[in-house]
Amino acid sequence: MALAFLNLSRSFDPARNAVRFVGHDGMFQVLFFIEVGALAKSDAALQGTEPSVTRWLSSFDALRNSIQEVAHKAYSYRRRAFYTLTAADFR
Repeated sequence: MALAFLNLSRSFDPARNAVRFVGHDGMFQVLFFIEVGALAKSDAALQGTEPSVTRWLSSFDALRNSIQEVAHKAYSYRRRAFYTLTAADFR
């Protein structure tokens, strides 16, 4: 079965300083985290602004398609229970 993002919810995880979102591969749930540094690198509107949860989540929403593409790529290399996407993943 292929990885799908059926649930559009996302949340900020302060312990990881990342936005958390979920993918599904059949009946298996796969957790993804994207570090705020990766969001800042990918979203020019975030650069030079005061960080806030609202801005991180809005940035995630604006970049959702490209984030999910990178998540698919990471998942295709090796299947794990969770992934952390960093700025290096968005070249």
